Amino acid sequence: MDTSAATSTNPETLDATHEGINAPDLQVFVFALFFIFGGITSLNDVIIPKLKELFTLNFFQASLVQVWFFIAYAVVGIPGARLVKRIGYMRGAVAGLVTMILGCLLFIPASQTATFGVFLLAYFVLATGVVLVQIVANPLISLLGPPRTAHSRLTFAQAFNSLGTTIFPYFGAILILGGLATVAAKDLSGPALDAYRTQESQAIVHGYLGVAAALAVVAAVVWLFRNRLKGERHEASSLAQGLALLKRTRFGFGALCIFLYVGAEVAIGSFLVSYLIQSDVLGLSQQAGGKLIPFYWGGALLGRFVGSAVLRFVSPGKVLAFNAVGAIVLIVVSINTVGTISGYSLLAVGLMNSIMFPTIFTLACEKLGRRAADGSGIINVAIAGGAVIPALYGTLADHSSLRMALALPIVCYVIIAAFGIYARRPAEDYADA
Repeated sequence: MDTSAATSTNPETLDATHEGINAPDLQVFVFALFFIFGGITSLNDVIIPKLKELFTLNFFQASLVQVWFFIAYAVVGIPGARLVKRIGYMRGAVAGLVTMILGCLLFIPASQTATFGVFLLAYFVLATGVVLVQIVANPLISLLGPPRTAHSRLTFAQAFNSLGTTIFPYFGAILILGGLATVAAKDLSGPALDAYRTQESQAIVHGYLGVAAALAVVAAVVWLFRNRLKGERHEASSLAQGLALLKRTRFGFGALCIFLYVGAEVAIGSFLVSYLIQSDVLGLSQQAGGKLIPFYWGGALLGRFVGSAVLRFVSPGKVLAFNAVGAIVLIVVSINTVGTISGYSLLAVGLMNSIMFPTIFTLACEKLGRRAADGSGIINVAIAGGAVIPALYGTLADHSSLRMALALPIVCYVIIAAFGIYARRPAEDYADA
């Protein structure tokens, strides 16, 4: 993959003048990080219907799981970027992994107290670790090879993210949704209700304890390689300087599109089970609906492997615009049909989502040079769209229907298509990069 002029697998510097780092072992490490945080994020789609039943929530209240998870990107994005610049990529990854472990362990008191608010706190802490890992992974994979293939390389890495989002929900549906009791939370009250919530949430606890154990192993391995990047340097900057990147039209437009893309993808995924189990769609049980979530994320997996090849030959902006239009068409078909066509056309939106995040990210951050960490921090703040758009989607669904609420993702994809057309030409050089 790497055809650059890099001459060492132990780079002396990570700056704008480097033609790429020839370090295949580090690429494997970054691919593993993409797999981990992708899988953890997608587990929310399975857990939302579980918590919705346990705590008798409406769609907006259920969306608070995503609100608390993705708001961490807004809170931690910029401070996280500054932390990574201070301690380096590898130590930053360890800090993120350890924080994720802490978040997983918080599900124990959440279950024991049977309190929805403690579950939300656990998600926030877990997401804080995910943000730190993602701040490391996105720019690092862009640096591990020649700049001209950064779009393709990040898209290929995102395929491992999609592999995680495909595998985790399937087993999560079996473990978490398969254990729903014959009684319902709405029929209980007092101590009986608390006992029911504690018992039924044990599947969630067990799942995250398993994740915590796996994260501990990965963190230990990464720590062993903490000095792998020799002479790592980042340009020091203030918060104001980081936010100043938004004045660049291309970067600011791209950050907005990250906000909208993540929001649309998460909104659809969050309520996909609820959508598929409707009688006029597929009429499935919750567990059966949960087992179809991998088709949504699996489409993204397939599309990213294909996209990593296509992006080597076709303008990334054009590919982005094409996929955004494809997503719009599929959603319109789902809204206006019933049964199998309605269900599977919405699942197919995952295929269109495939190349969006890595393509928007690299188009927006093109030629940022040593400001790459700042750009990654701002982009991670924009991922907070995963908190805002699903909440709006849930509110629309509560006041109309899940079908009508799909108009919101359509608006998001229209704007993303416009960015693809705008960014189809190479970025200009920036004197302060």
